Amino acid sequence: MKELKNWDNKTWLSSSAYINLFNSFLLKKKKLNKNSRILDIGCGRGKIFGSLSRKLKLSKKPIGIDTVTHKDIDKSIDFKNEDVFEFLKSNQNKFDLIMIKQTLHFFNKRNRKKLIKISKDNLKKNGILLILSLKTSNNEIPCFKLMKHKLNIGLKRDSRMLKSICKILVNFKTDKFRFKVSLTKKKYIQMLKQRYISCLVNLNKNQIDKGIKEIESVYNNHISFEDTLESIQYRKK
Repeated sequence: MKELKNWDNKTWLSSSAYINLFNSFLLKKKKLNKNSRILDIGCGRGKIFGSLSRKLKLSKKPIGIDTVTHKDIDKSIDFKNEDVFEFLKSNQNKFDLIMIKQTLHFFNKRNRKKLIKISKDNLKKNGILLILSLKTSNNEIPCFKLMKHKLNIGLKRDSRMLKSICKILVNFKTDKFRFKVSLTKKKYIQMLKQRYISCLVNLNKNQIDKGIKEIESVYNNHISFEDTLESIQYRKK
């Protein structure tokens, strides 16, 4: 699969409303303070933990790991473009919170198990591993036909993935994060062009253009829906 570069580039995922609501969700899962150490695996531009770092006035920047390096990475995170397994293998300071948000599906089955295990090993006592993925049933994301087909394939894969993770973790809690999205059709079409979601990254320009025509004919000038994530929370004893 090609790299997903624009999921947090001028989308609702990069809006202050989304980031503030998501960080409130995080802080209900784990009480953090200025001395907390946090890690974001698949951080993108690091906007979520960058905002959290400023809010909590963290003494040490959150660490963000990603395979894509952007020019506009949040300056409040310590960004690392490196192999996550090598980083965690050599890490000496354990974390209060490790987040894997909408990233785990990029790893194959073997490496997913490996990542879960090594992440657990890198938690402090009472540290939290938080895994988030798109809601796998009745998903409301606006789609054209081919996009919906690709998305459903991915969601079925994610459903199997989440079930296998639960078997690995054994002791866990589940929850949902919900965000009400409201944007213009013009803005959403712009996001489709920049392939903001993984089910679009392998589509060619003709397929995207055809899909945009479908969106133009089906949706009104304003699009509203609920973006829902399923979360799995593991606390280290």
